[in-house]
Amino acid sequence: MASSSDFSRRRFLKQAALAGAALAVPSSLTAAPFRTRPQADPVRVQGRVQSGGRGLQGVRVTDGVRIVQTDADGRFTLPSTMRQPFAYLTLPAGYAVPQNDPGTARFYQPIAPDANGTATVQFDLQPVDGGDEQHAFFALADPQTEDMTEIERFHQQTVPDVRSHVQALDRPAFGVGCGDIMFDDLALYPEYERAVQMMGVPFFQVVGNHDLDFESPTDPGSTRTFREYFGPTYYSFDRGAVHYVVLDDVFWRGDSYFGYLDDVQLDWLMKDLSYLDDGQPVVVFTHIPPLSTRYRRAGESQPAPSVSVSNRARLYELLDPFDAHVISGHTHESEHLYENGLHEHIIGAACGAWWSGPICYDGTPKGYAVYEVDGTDIRWRYQSTGHDADHQMRLYPAGSDPSAPDEMIANVWDADDEWTIVWYEDGVRKGTMARRTGTDPLSEELHR
Repeated sequence: MASSSDFSRRRFLKQAALAGAALAVPSSLTAAPFRTRPQADPVRVQGRVQSGGRGLQGVRVTDGVRIVQTDADGRFTLPSTMRQPFAYLTLPAGYAVPQNDPGTARFYQPIAPDANGTATVQFDLQPVDGGDEQHAFFALADPQTEDMTEIERFHQQTVPDVRSHVQALDRPAFGVGCGDIMFDDLALYPEYERAVQMMGVPFFQVVGNHDLDFESPTDPGSTRTFREYFGPTYYSFDRGAVHYVVLDDVFWRGDSYFGYLDDVQLDWLMKDLSYLDDGQPVVVFTHIPPLSTRYRRAGESQPAPSVSVSNRARLYELLDPFDAHVISGHTHESEHLYENGLHEHIIGAACGAWWSGPICYDGTPKGYAVYEVDGTDIRWRYQSTGHDADHQMRLYPAGSDPSAPDEMIANVWDADDEWTIVWYEDGVRKGTMARRTGTDPLSEELHR
């Protein structure tokens, strides 16, 4: 049962979300979000990517601005500057995810130049037994733990649930923490690391709006603690035939945030995608969804800047040549959109409605998404924490919705536009259920 403090917190967050709809993105930020900065000292990064002592050719290495490829002996030279904290690689398909001790992905090395301005790094990779053309991943959005009480709920409920599904798989897997790993208290990051270690698969991380150093007056400084634990805030990796990209779309303006992809990151993404073939599957992870239909459901003319990406058109343009999916969280709802030449997956929250009960605001159970990949074929399902895999809807009898007293209601939280929902009575098919916008009766009871 939720405590009174849970309900107070939930009301505050709900009011804050509604207030966000009235905010506008300052035109000065969308037009030119960065001031001119002095030139940084140059650094020459030299290194090698190898496996079993043998150099790997064609591996892409980056500092977040430039991208180079390794030569026939696995060696590379990367021109960089003191402004870039990491040299990191696009992990090639067929090689295991290197890990920090707790199990978070370690695909990066710090750039630490010597007195001559040269930094040396090395990446040692291990092949995946049997390859990774068939693989799986877990998308875990918004654990959003505020204190040790919620940490324990995460450890006792979510972690063993994920671990059981990891163990049931017949293929290599990885996880992605899709942002809001914490609820503001970044000193609790080690508890997330402990959870990753217990889940048993390597995890990549996405920065969320509650993962920031709020005392920073600028966006670059707002991810300092995140980077200390998890490395770069945007990067890419390959598994089998699929190219994966993690982006940082939370722009911190010193007193609040909004959804935005800065020019440096978009320029890097353009270079990153230039190595791919048209039509290749690309999966992008963000925290804030580029777009959701929340504003339409609320009767608003445009999405709030805190729950959408203001320059999403540039992202859509870059992804247009590919078979692209964007996976995000943030809204504590489930939704699928196909409006912009790609498939946007907005997944329900691991914490539900901030650990106050079993469901999110839209009635989706707290949980995470499970994706299985065979070559270029990607399949998915939403996994409700504490339930079997077939727990995919909640049915309410006629009278549950006062606005439609004669209608039965089925909340099928992972349905998309390609689904047809039919109903049966005593084993006899009665017809197709009409789709309409409404509210989940259980959510109305718990969250009013």
